[in-house]
Amino acid sequence: MKEKEKKGNLRIPDEALRKIKSQAELDDFFHDLYKQAVEGMLKSEMNEDLGYEKHRARDKVGDNSRNGFSQKTLKTNIGNIPLDVPRDWESSFDPVIVPKHQRMSARIEQAIITLYARGMSTRDIEETIKDIYGVELSEGSVSNITNSIVENIKEWQQRPLEEVYYVIWMDGIIIRVRHNGKVQGKTIYLIIGLRKDGLKEVLGMWISETESASFWMNVLTDLKARGVEDILIACTDNLAGIRQAINAVFPGAVTQLCVVHQIRNSSRYVVWKERKEFLADLKLIYGAINKEMAFDALGEFEKKWGSKYGYAIKSWKDNWEELTAYFDYPMEIRKIIYTTNAIESLNSSVRKYTKIKTVFPDDQSALKAIYLAVNNIQQKWIIPIRYWGIIINQFIVKFGDRCRI
Repeated sequence: MKEKEKKGNLRIPDEALRKIKSQAELDDFFHDLYKQAVEGMLKSEMNEDLGYEKHRARDKVGDNSRNGFSQKTLKTNIGNIPLDVPRDWESSFDPVIVPKHQRMSARIEQAIITLYARGMSTRDIEETIKDIYGVELSEGSVSNITNSIVENIKEWQQRPLEEVYYVIWMDGIIIRVRHNGKVQGKTIYLIIGLRKDGLKEVLGMWISETESASFWMNVLTDLKARGVEDILIACTDNLAGIRQAINAVFPGAVTQLCVVHQIRNSSRYVVWKERKEFLADLKLIYGAINKEMAFDALGEFEKKWGSKYGYAIKSWKDNWEELTAYFDYPMEIRKIIYTTNAIESLNSSVRKYTKIKTVFPDDQSALKAIYLAVNNIQQKWIIPIRYWGIIINQFIVKFGDRCRI
């Protein structure tokens, strides 16, 4: 007596399997099985769409009806599958299993997008897909598939944001783009926001050849239009026009310039044999207990190094308020705002994805690659920043109702 089959299981007749004598015949078998399965699902979808099964016209609920089949070749991981796709007279049938204008299985499309996100060139993607799935692609096919990402980018860039961000970090990634036959440098600027649940979120990306107050005004106005009503602290490098733009769009925001960038800029031209001592003295400024002691340390620093490296002292003095804003906060908050490490870490991770592409063919290709990299990285941001329970209470003490708890 045969073992009872479980309901819903598909059983292939033993006699059909016994006929398979070689790998080629096994491939043909799966090829035919795939074709029958997909065509069967297409017919079921047509029945659902029309509201009646074939040869049961008496059950029709509308004027539309079947209109034969159209031929379509679907590229899959087991080869090219010729399909008979049912048509209707009104041409309104849009199958889900094989959408209109799609000639590639979702599995292969996802593989292509994943490889693209990892920074592979279109030529390398073509070769990899051919090796793994046995499917030959053109460069145009890869571009067409990755172009679907453009709509995702638009939706992501226009999505609503939180009403308030406790901290934002702003910085850019320099890329090389081919334009009119020449390679030119551009920057894609990214902004990370710290939400009231302690999680970080990339708010958007903007591409530009130059920085200016006008550019940053547009970026921050974009954030405001998407629902951001308040920013408590904005951490940034000393980007051109950034402070003016922040004051204009979010006048209540505290601007904190990145101390680490300032240290690098201050020591850039210090001779090697003096650099260790120079940096040790500089640490007495940014590592002071409070702003008053930091200012005293700056005075001593100027007496010792002013004659040799006056530009460094001038830079600290010119940007003193923005460089020392972190002294107004407890140590836990200081650690997350005195530097732009949060976004530099993001930028470093993005470069790992895009390092293979030394030159992008156009702006859109660059944005697609950066977006996919950011999306992959951001999926891992599922844990609030360390000591968030303590930090949020410190923010509430400092900013009160602006925290929107």
